[in-house]
Amino acid sequence: MREGARRAHPDDLPRLAELYRAALAHLGAGRGGALLAEHHGRPEPVDQHLARTLEDSGRTARVGTLDDQIVGFASGRTETLPGGTVLGVVEELFVEPGARGVGVGEALMDALLAWFVERGCAGVDTVALPGDRLSKNFFESSGFKARLIVMHRELPL
Repeated sequence: MREGARRAHPDDLPRLAELYRAALAHLGAGRGGALLAEHHGRPEPVDQHLARTLEDSGRTARVGTLDDQIVGFASGRTETLPGGTVLGVVEELFVEPGARGVGVGEALMDALLAWFVERGCAGVDTVALPGDRLSKNFFESSGFKARLIVMHRELPL
């Protein structure tokens, strides 16, 4: 099998939307995932959101492939802090369960990191849900370290 990552194209939108919805379902199943998805405004229709991502020069979208079949995707953006520091933000990174562990996620991460370096980012942020050990392990193996823990308490309505 040959894994890789490339820039997403408009022709990829149907497959990207399918993977995006699978990622949302996966996210929603984790502790805190539904609230995280709502906080980040995961919009419907997904196709239009993804099309805007492809057109936005401040964002990037990549597809991960196995033997030229799209099995994952990643997106990122830059953010300039008030002091002028530019950070990269990994917004999404998802690989279908059956295609994990063979290098697709690493290829996607490498593509995002190269894009962030080109844009002069001082660092890169992303999130992992508490209890999602696979994601945390993946990010740690890519050189990420926790720098912030967000605490939450539900209130009665």
